Amino acid sequence: MGAIVAIVGRPNVGKSTFFNRLIQRREAIVDATSGVTRDRHYGKSDWNGKEFSIIDTGGYILGSDDVFEKEIDKQVELAIAEADAIIFMVDVETGVTGMDEDVAKLLRRVNKPVFLAINKVDNAMRQEDAVEFYALGLGEYYTLSSINGSGTGELLDALVEKLPDVEEEVSVLPRFAVVGRPNAGKSSFINSLIGEDRYIVTDIAGTTRDSIDTKYNRFGFEFNLVDTAGIRRKAKVKEDLEFYSVMRSVRAIEHADVCLIMVDATRGFDGQVANIFWLAQRNNKGIVILVNKWDLVEDKETNTMKQYTQRIKQAIEPFVDVPVLFISVLTKQRIFKAIETAVDVYKNRSKQIITRNFNDVMLPIIENYPPPAYKGKYVKIKFCTQLPTAYPQFAFFCNLPQYVREPYKRYLENKIREEFDFTGVPITIYMRKK
Repeated sequence: MGAIVAIVGRPNVGKSTFFNRLIQRREAIVDATSGVTRDRHYGKSDWNGKEFSIIDTGGYILGSDDVFEKEIDKQVELAIAEADAIIFMVDVETGVTGMDEDVAKLLRRVNKPVFLAINKVDNAMRQEDAVEFYALGLGEYYTLSSINGSGTGELLDALVEKLPDVEEEVSVLPRFAVVGRPNAGKSSFINSLIGEDRYIVTDIAGTTRDSIDTKYNRFGFEFNLVDTAGIRRKAKVKEDLEFYSVMRSVRAIEHADVCLIMVDATRGFDGQVANIFWLAQRNNKGIVILVNKWDLVEDKETNTMKQYTQRIKQAIEPFVDVPVLFISVLTKQRIFKAIETAVDVYKNRSKQIITRNFNDVMLPIIENYPPPAYKGKYVKIKFCTQLPTAYPQFAFFCNLPQYVREPYKRYLENKIREEFDFTGVPITIYMRKK
């Protein structure tokens, strides 16, 4: 579990370029899934083997510069509250501005690591110009160019050294997070499960500001239910509290075992819900999709459950082995089925297959349909095993791991899913040198 790093600063200093540089380095290596829509302002990165989540606050502020003046203070305060470290970005071309001074004033009072990053420094002359930023009173600074990447290494070295070692929270109880857009019915869902109005449920979007844990026991299975603030699309995150709840939901997803993703049937599985889905998938969480308010969908003739499910599955390809349930929180229809399914997914996620059994099943399948020859080379897979990790990862040992292409890995994944039930859980496959 990584720490959270926030990038703050006024507009147009290059925060997003820097952010993109950080996440691409990692995503190019770790996330070779094509066609995945990434949320543009939240990502994962790592440096020197230390993993962290990174949030580009710039993505959350809209409006003209004068609106920005008021907003940026709130932003920085929230970043300070929620992040483990802060990168404060300024621009050498414009020099120190009044807005930079305001931000610096907020940051000087913080007892978290703050890194002053001076962007657009791409020659010796600019290095000299950077000296004036000592006036911000934040001590040492780092000069870099987020466009060509020079200087980012020094900043990241210093950053990861100061990041706390965030240990995986060893929660004795499994954690199920209920996530989704505002007003999809998350709090009402938890209320009807618990049978008491533990949460205030209103029709105003964004009532739930924080993620709250509730201990819950059913089917002889005990777990924590986490209600998260509705994750909002970026254009809507105007209010500071909204930004805060986005950060919180991100955290809730990272710390959960299973995510119950609530979809408002009348709105459909839109880009925002897809982003939440990919966030959970990328963090290797168990996933259950709950379509709520099905009773409000008009025209059930042309809009059958089957068609609706198909549309969701198209949106989440290639990871389609995910349960989709139609529920109504209002009439309590299938809400316990939802929890039962989440429990099954949790068990799938923590399932360990004995190596001997795994080889007995998989090796004949591979022999029947070996990896296609690549550049005249034949790959021979001799042995496979499940790795001892918190979620399902498998290693296949072979002579030429570099020649095994993505489609074949997907074939293996589908076979593993057919033979051993891993519904609702992302699977990672590694090819290793024997």
